[in-house]
Amino acid sequence: MNQYDVAIIGSGPGGYVAAIRCAQLGMKTAIIEKYATLGGTCLNVGCIPSKALLDSSHHYEDAIKHFEEHGIDIPGEVKVNLEQMIARKQGVVDQTTKGIEFLMSKNKIDVYHGVGSFKDATHINIAKEDGEETIEAKNIIIATGSKPSSLPFIEIDKERVITSTEALKLKEVPKHLIVIGGGVIGLELGQVYKRLGADVTVVEYMDRIIPGMDGALSKELTKVMKKQKVKFNLSHKVKSVERKSDEVIVKADDKKGKEVTITGDYCLVSVGRKPYTEGLNAEAAGVKLDDRGRVEVNKHLQTNVANIYAIGDVVKGAMLAHKAEEEGTMVAEILAGQKPHIDYNLIPGVVYTWPEVASVGKTEEQLKEEGVEYKSGQFPMRALGRARASMDIDGFVKILADKSTDEVLGVHMIGARCADLIAEGVTAMEFRASAEDISRMSHAHPTFAEAVKEAALAATDDRALHV
Repeated sequence: MNQYDVAIIGSGPGGYVAAIRCAQLGMKTAIIEKYATLGGTCLNVGCIPSKALLDSSHHYEDAIKHFEEHGIDIPGEVKVNLEQMIARKQGVVDQTTKGIEFLMSKNKIDVYHGVGSFKDATHINIAKEDGEETIEAKNIIIATGSKPSSLPFIEIDKERVITSTEALKLKEVPKHLIVIGGGVIGLELGQVYKRLGADVTVVEYMDRIIPGMDGALSKELTKVMKKQKVKFNLSHKVKSVERKSDEVIVKADDKKGKEVTITGDYCLVSVGRKPYTEGLNAEAAGVKLDDRGRVEVNKHLQTNVANIYAIGDVVKGAMLAHKAEEEGTMVAEILAGQKPHIDYNLIPGVVYTWPEVASVGKTEEQLKEEGVEYKSGQFPMRALGRARASMDIDGFVKILADKSTDEVLGVHMIGARCADLIAEGVTAMEFRASAEDISRMSHAHPTFAEAVKEAALAATDDRALHV
């Protein structure tokens, strides 16, 4: 029987990063993955493939809508080759997962392909195609991630009523895609197919899209996506989804209780994700799960069984790849006797629509609820020279700062390249910068980052220069 210092169940961003850090710190490490490729949901059917399709569809939209204004004439009709678009996406996925294989080899991490389940607190059974194997580990990290949620009355047939997994490999552009759920995944994939020519209707139970983010971001993204001809049915409670041949009929009650019927040819069910612990046999190790199926952990991500830890989507908190990575690193360093720390308030959130939406820290709604006195500074992207030069004028940057100390409490932005710009907000808040600190830093001109400086100036006695 092979013995290890650490064994990790699951090879998503949390699992494989934990494995690398454990190996770097001198531990003999194994990683167990049920699928043929490493990388988990993120690399195979999540973050990476969806961004590939978002970029491809963005190029197409630019070609048909903006090239002429830029002085680029294309003879003949610009057409979508969906098969090639999906193939390119898969190529990106394959290249990325092979990169993880290389990193495992480079760091001398043993990889087992099969379903890992607890035999007891120090032994893992691995059900492989060619039989079963058992390994022993002093410490075990559960990193089994999450899977798409649904509603109890919806039958996902993976053909017309689909999850994000199937939406990444459709054989045709839908005529009318109905998206149930106005969160990150639904909006991103909805925008992909809207660009490619589908009618898109988003049905959301809450009274706004991206409900977990600052209200101003939700309002602006709704306005922009309506301009892009996406339809929104907010405050609608879906009560049935029925497929008839190549047609999908969604029935929902609006906020007044009136029934609304929406008919399309595809329905993407995007109502969140749930922790994945099926087949883990956690009870054999004595590991406790909470009432939502998550693994219970303390502040060190340690379960009730001292040598077993859990990270990522399978524990409480935001289901984000970069959050899982930080947790994987933290557990590895704790096992090595170090004292790492994660500030969960400073884990950024991003929506990769165009314009992109990004946020870190407290929202305005949270500050009001907590009774914190704050000041707000906001700057519109359209006032930037760079935004006008690239024709990306939608959006703004908003900075929230403590009214008395000027410490930055939240940074919220929507616009071009905000997924990258939010790192400035994270950095500033990690060092407990004030709005004035940011406002006095030189930002290159012309850039989108200037909006961050200007928003900081606006929060500092309303001193924005270019509005």
